[in-house]
Amino acid sequence: MQRIKLVAVDLDDTLLRDDLTISEHTQEILRRVRESGVVVTISTGRMLPSARPYAEQLGFDVPIITYQGALVKSVFSGEVIYECPLNEDVARLVIQYGRKKGIHVNFYLEDKLYVERVTPVGEHYERLAGVPFTRVSDLEELLEAGLPYKLLLIQEEQLIGQSLQELREILQKEGLDAHLTKSKPTYLEVNHPKATKGTALEKLADWLGVSREEVMACGDSYNDLEMLEFAGCSVAVANA
Repeated sequence: MQRIKLVAVDLDDTLLRDDLTISEHTQEILRRVRESGVVVTISTGRMLPSARPYAEQLGFDVPIITYQGALVKSVFSGEVIYECPLNEDVARLVIQYGRKKGIHVNFYLEDKLYVERVTPVGEHYERLAGVPFTRVSDLEELLEAGLPYKLLLIQEEQLIGQSLQELREILQKEGLDAHLTKSKPTYLEVNHPKATKGTALEKLADWLGVSREEVMACGDSYNDLEMLEFAGCSVAVANA
């Protein structure tokens, strides 16, 4: 087996405890791993401002993977090594679908979070992410300012699977492509097809000059699958 040179770790339900903190024990392990010469980074569906405090706490001076793989950026230097926003037609279609179905939709643009409606699930997300949202009258109008890194639909667990399937069928009918995955039982992530944790980890490994066989990935959910498949060594945590 090749010596591991790069480790990518998911945040929620993997690195973080239920209270959204990193235990002292885990911090000590990560410190020892880094002192041995291994590069350690975060790979998360969270937006950059939501992941930044953890990267700063751990002293991760390498680019971290955020927005489900749509942005790989250093929180210290600001250097961007990969970004892949959502297609405009896909974004518009998903926004319209969410509006029609009454589903809460998060719109991520330039490290800010936008919503059309204030909902209980949206407020719960705001507390978990630690990032305030901005309410606008029409998310589609934001597309004139730029393309979002991703969209997130939040819905009851028993309905999210149906929405995923319906969106896939609608996108296919319109000749559009997107990466759809669940990051939590009630979270449906919508990204560009090339904005996955796997693609982002591959870009980061190339940037560091690390081979696939020298990469380890740790995750727990559907949105970690591409990352776990790419890495030469994959670890699914106990709750996966």
